[in-house]
Amino acid sequence: MAPAPDGPVVGDDGLARCPWGDRPADYRRYHDEEWGRTVTGEHALFERLSLEAFQSGLSWLTILRRREGFRRAFAGFDPEVVAAFGDDDVERLLLDPGIIRNRAKVVATVRNARAVVALRADGGLEAVLEAHRPPPRGRPERLSDLPAATPESTSLARTLKRAGLTFVGPTTAYAAMQACGYVDDHLAGCHVPPR
Repeated sequence: MAPAPDGPVVGDDGLARCPWGDRPADYRRYHDEEWGRTVTGEHALFERLSLEAFQSGLSWLTILRRREGFRRAFAGFDPEVVAAFGDDDVERLLLDPGIIRNRAKVVATVRNARAVVALRADGGLEAVLEAHRPPPRGRPERLSDLPAATPESTSLARTLKRAGLTFVGPTTAYAAMQACGYVDDHLAGCHVPPR
């Protein structure tokens, strides 16, 4: 079996992409249209942090294919609504086949919604993320050049944990920074234009 590519790959459409973003089609759409693009607004940022937490230990493809189920189950990731979820809602979610039915992650999402609402008093979730934005840098050449975590994501994770969020370690925080465009980790040579 050949080793997985470390640099950009050219897809059947003739476009060079980060190797993880060429196939299957779900990854291609996510890579080309969303990953690394600037995400703003409390709901959208809460969604990304929540999905990254659910992804922990699983394939991102598993989460991506259930994204609409997560959106339905968690009220469009409206922190105000999710913060009001009680024990009955948690039990309902644990029966929902449209999401990952992991009690610890479901409970964490409800707890995190409450923390996100509380963060509004200090400028909100977006301000917290923005305060941890790393300085711009060039795009990496290879996947092996990408860190799993950075000083900024470690600091962000600490700040979020102090605010009461869980399932937000430095690796999850960095994945959220990548997904939300706080860093540009598309590989050099990838067809997605720099932000």
